[in-house]
Amino acid sequence: MLHMQWSRRATVALSGAMLLCVLAALPRPAAATDWSLVMVEQAGCTYCARWHADVAPEYPLTPEGRFAPLRAVNLRDLPDDVTFDSRPVYTPTFVLVRDGEEVGRIEGYPGEDFFWGLLGHLLEQADATWATQETGG
Repeated sequence: MLHMQWSRRATVALSGAMLLCVLAALPRPAAATDWSLVMVEQAGCTYCARWHADVAPEYPLTPEGRFAPLRAVNLRDLPDDVTFDSRPVYTPTFVLVRDGEEVGRIEGYPGEDFFWGLLGHLLEQADATWATQETGG
């Protein structure tokens, strides 16, 4: 009897996980403004590796990550569809982009606590609606 209850719970949990995967894969309606956080990195960058270990797993789950999804690019192969105010030199460099245009950047990775504070400040400066979206208002 106990095995059957566990089996049903596992089936329900698996079904729920599959449903979330399907929903996540569905196309989202186009936003009025397309935001992203472009991470400029390069092979061998110790601070890039630290960011990937400290922040990357949780970033897409945060309000910041949902508002400005991460796009990682290589320093030596910058994308043509992003207009940078100046060519990034240091890695990592995090460039906040709105509709393909740079609106601000964070150069370097000073640690997880500082990163979140700097990113929040950058978002608030770049877009007044961010503050209301972050708090759900």
